[in-house]
Amino acid sequence: MSINKLALIRYKTIDNCLTNRMRKWTLEDLMEACSDALYEYEGISDGVSKRTIQLDIQNMRSEKLGYNAPIVVLDKKFYTYEDKNYSITNSPLTNQDLGILTEVLGVLKQFKGFSYFQELSGMVTKLESKLYTQQNKSNSYIEFEKNDLLRGLDLIDPIHRAIINKCTLKVTYQSFKARAASEIIFYPYLLKEYRNRWFMLGKNNKNLLINFALDRIKRIEELPDESYKKPDFDVFSYYSDSIGVSKTPNMIAQKIVLKIAKEHSPYIITKPLHSSQQIIKEEEDGTTFSIDVVWNFELEREILGFGEHIKVISPRRLKGIVKRRLERSFQQYETKEKENEADKETS
Repeated sequence: MSINKLALIRYKTIDNCLTNRMRKWTLEDLMEACSDALYEYEGISDGVSKRTIQLDIQNMRSEKLGYNAPIVVLDKKFYTYEDKNYSITNSPLTNQDLGILTEVLGVLKQFKGFSYFQELSGMVTKLESKLYTQQNKSNSYIEFEKNDLLRGLDLIDPIHRAIINKCTLKVTYQSFKARAASEIIFYPYLLKEYRNRWFMLGKNNKNLLINFALDRIKRIEELPDESYKKPDFDVFSYYSDSIGVSKTPNMIAQKIVLKIAKEHSPYIITKPLHSSQQIIKEEEDGTTFSIDVVWNFELEREILGFGEHIKVISPRRLKGIVKRRLERSFQQYETKEKENEADKETS
């Protein structure tokens, strides 16, 4: 059974409604939600009939699509999932799905050797692993880095679409330091992932460049009537001189010289801290190397992560800051040990 795009939009919208157990959903509510979704994604303003939604629910309940959705009606009025943990997005792939994905995988694998498609390698491997586990009903022998508890992943697709379509957003955002969320008119330019966490780079309506963490965004809304301001800088090279995402336009890359202990040198050589990394000299006690990056929070954290195995050679100010942070870390252990000794003496 083939499924057209509009039906898929309706199924996903109904699923989003029924998994939201914070409110009760009538048939009219589902009709309104699907009508809004079709207008947002496809510009269709005709709405959706009651009969269409009833057939959608019937199809989702059946085995035709492989969903077997446990949709029940409470008080002869409100629709919900009987299993509160159910979602069609958690459903296993059907045989038809597996067949189509296998064909797609075969096409993608033909391009893995081309330099233009080097980034496909990881994606193809992930797809291959997923298909293997589905077809053989077994565990995968490849484990990718992921964080199932990370918030904001559902925003990646609508933000990406807004960037492509050059659409202004209203972002409801609450930083870790803020007591309450605030609404900001925002022009999105770039999505970036760093250490399995996603960020959105863009400008607000005051022309200030801002970087938002997706897991701190409460809500986004497209503003089709608000004109979009295009970036006045090279978005694609903005982070080329950075480790991580903490950067402002006035930050300039500088040469950072470091020395790492001999036993840890292979880790630096095989996995450079940055694409600008250059080996200066290799000695008996370690390897001296340099990177040309902006000095930000992520750089300091990267250096501190090596602990006693790395030393900052220059600039002198960074050397002093790293030294003081290590000293404060040491003092925390010293203070704790003294407190424990005092407790023993008084007990």
